[in-house]
Amino acid sequence: MSRKDAITDVPGIRVGHAQDAEALTGCTVVLCEAGAVGGVDVSGGAPGTRETDLLRPMHLVHKAHAVLLTGGSAFGLEAATGVVRYLEEHKVGFDTQLAKVPIVPAAVLFDLGIGRADVRPDAAMGYTACLNASTEAPAEGNAGAGMGATVGKILGPAGAVKSGIGSVSLELGGRARVGAIVAVNSLGDVIDPATGRIIAGARPARVGPLRVGGREVFADSMAVLRSLAGRTVLRFASRSNTVIGVVATDAALSKEEANLVARMANDGIGRTIRPAHTLLDGDTLFVLSTGRKKVDVNIVGAFAAEAVAQAVVRAVLMAESAGGLPAARDLQASLQGGSHVS
Repeated sequence: MSRKDAITDVPGIRVGHAQDAEALTGCTVVLCEAGAVGGVDVSGGAPGTRETDLLRPMHLVHKAHAVLLTGGSAFGLEAATGVVRYLEEHKVGFDTQLAKVPIVPAAVLFDLGIGRADVRPDAAMGYTACLNASTEAPAEGNAGAGMGATVGKILGPAGAVKSGIGSVSLELGGRARVGAIVAVNSLGDVIDPATGRIIAGARPARVGPLRVGGREVFADSMAVLRSLAGRTVLRFASRSNTVIGVVATDAALSKEEANLVARMANDGIGRTIRPAHTLLDGDTLFVLSTGRKKVDVNIVGAFAAEAVAQAVVRAVLMAESAGGLPAARDLQASLQGGSHVS
């Protein structure tokens, strides 16, 4: 099998997108019909989720059959019904002896402020995403759950930059592989961890059209927060945020280990997004273990965080302008003089 440098490099994983390009919303399904040991970590203060408790230790179910990432805020959770229907038709699910019940955890991001707020992913879109699922490298940028994603909203949604969805995979010394797919819809700025520079973030409202080569391309959300000390961020910041994603590996993980890897993987968000995990974000990462390869869980977790960090960067670099917002690729000339976060 040729490498695709995406989460679909992990055996047993298929990914499918479905979206509405006019409404700027969509969903992404990560299918693992054979079942995958699952874990989850919710680090943001405003999550929208489905069936996350059953992935935690001391609960009966150990394996998931799909994970749904979707736009539409809480309304978008309806798309999980379409994923369940698809899996039921294929006789996939947790065997209760009376019926096979598909286990489909899900997480949403808030994209109602871009495109159309009255159009959200529904059961039909979730089902379509399953029909579109394959082992090919999934589309990145403006696709699936990343269709309406934006970043850098500390000064409000009008100063945001268009983001999207990104995917990578990493090899663990030839023994196993870790892949990630992440839809990036953060309050904070996205940082290139190699340079410390903001590559997509809040734009100063006073600037209007961006200055090519100027140093006012990004406001620097951390500097904005410092200036707001003693005042509430809620007066200024957008409440339409959340980073959601899936990490998959063919390393063998117990349910407890999968949850540990999910917690470690969230460090990838912390490396690339500033600020991260705020009360205005709903950051949620799932982990799926599809294989039996023996790899130390600490190694898996360390590279899971690296995969998430790289996927976050790809999500913004692959995005295209939409909804009246520029994308990082449109700002490359300006980024030469971009802000630096110390």
